[in-house]
Amino acid sequence: MSPSIDAWALRPAPGEIRRGDLVSFTLSHPIAGPRPVSVTKRALCLPGEMLRSVERPSRTPGAMFDGWYYCGPRFLAISRPATHDGRSLAHLQWGERAVPAGFVYLGSDHPDGFDSRYFGLVPIARLTRMEKIL
Repeated sequence: MSPSIDAWALRPAPGEIRRGDLVSFTLSHPIAGPRPVSVTKRALCLPGEMLRSVERPSRTPGAMFDGWYYCGPRFLAISRPATHDGRSLAHLQWGERAVPAGFVYLGSDHPDGFDSRYFGLVPIARLTRMEKIL
């Protein structure tokens, strides 16, 4: 099981991606490692929905600000200034605007998951809708 989602086994599932769905895609990011990796996240804020990030003083000593993320009135997550092993994490500073057509904000079941707070919105065309088997 990944700390990001509550699932042991997944398989591709047909259908349109809806809020809360599990989705898989290939991520290329320095924090994820030197090679692209397959990751699974949840679709949390969809095209046309209002995504808002608010900069608030950090609760982490030595850090200036954390990003607090909302989709409409729903709280999504708080950014962290660093990974569990101390690598610096820059977070998405979105402001308040609608998720553009063709993109999704992805999140994690785990509060410290690596998700759109750090790698930004993901094109829907890159996502595969998944269903939990176990």
